[in-house]
Amino acid sequence: MSIRLTITLPEETVSVLDRVAGKGGRSRFINQAVLNYVEVQGKRNLRRQLEIGYRTNATLDLEMASE
Repeated sequence: MSIRLTITLPEETVSVLDRVAGKGGRSRFINQAVLNYVEVQGKRNLRRQLEIGYRTNATLDLEMASE
């Protein structure tokens, strides 16, 4: 099922979109772009959370390793 949306984009963005998506391909391209963006952002957020966890537990991990 698809839902029709009305969005506003700058003219320059629409020009680029039309160049890369081709005639009739805007919706498909935007759909793929949004899904890709969400996936990339999700991975970045996970990586950031893991880094915070590693830093938070670094001292404890070193203590456990030295025992």
